[in-house]
Amino acid sequence: MQDAAFFRGTFDETMGLLVEARNYMRYCERRERKRLGDNVGLRLNCEAMRVTSRLTQVMAWLMFQKAVHAGELTPEEALAEERRLTYTDVCLDRSGEEDTSLPLGFRRLMDRSWRLFARVERLEQHIIRRMLH
Repeated sequence: MQDAAFFRGTFDETMGLLVEARNYMRYCERRERKRLGDNVGLRLNCEAMRVTSRLTQVMAWLMFQKAVHAGELTPEEALAEERRLTYTDVCLDRSGEEDTSLPLGFRRLMDRSWRLFARVERLEQHIIRRMLH
């Protein structure tokens, strides 16, 4: 299984992004939505859900990997279909980042959440391939 330090660092990164996303939604998103108008505000809401999906998917996946390192799950159990990353088509969609009407700070959060999700998705695929061979 992968090095525990990698998972710890990725876990910390994910937690930091979750907190940053929560703070953005709590303190900035509502104000931005009013300023941007209905159509862009709706797009902001949709993309906020995409960011949330990416981050919660990654956090759940990392928790299963943490359970493997603690001996609570086998690698096979952790990578059972119901414990894998889901909604990858939604989470890997980057089309919203091109919308310059969305606030720059939010687009940066979108990019960082995408990079994290894509990295963990590649790692998951690598682990699955290793387990199959």
